[in-house]
Amino acid sequence: MAEHGSDYHRGDMDIREQVSTYHLIMGFTKWGSLAIAAVVLFLTMWTSTNSGFLGAAAATVLVIVVGILLLREKRKSGH
Repeated sequence: MAEHGSDYHRGDMDIREQVSTYHLIMGFTKWGSLAIAAVVLFLTMWTSTNSGFLGAAAATVLVIVVGILLLREKRKSGH
């Protein structure tokens, strides 16, 4: 059988750009989701409950702080 010539060799391609794009999209998704959740929480609590503006703001700040703590990048070990 005739072999097809190709310049492609599996595992030889530089994929740094694809990896950085993936991390960028994941970051936008992660932080954008937190921002949308905070806005929806604030508006819902402010307009639909008796907590008022300050109660809604306090709950939103709490959610943002917890979200930042949970979603931030973990430190890589020095192994």
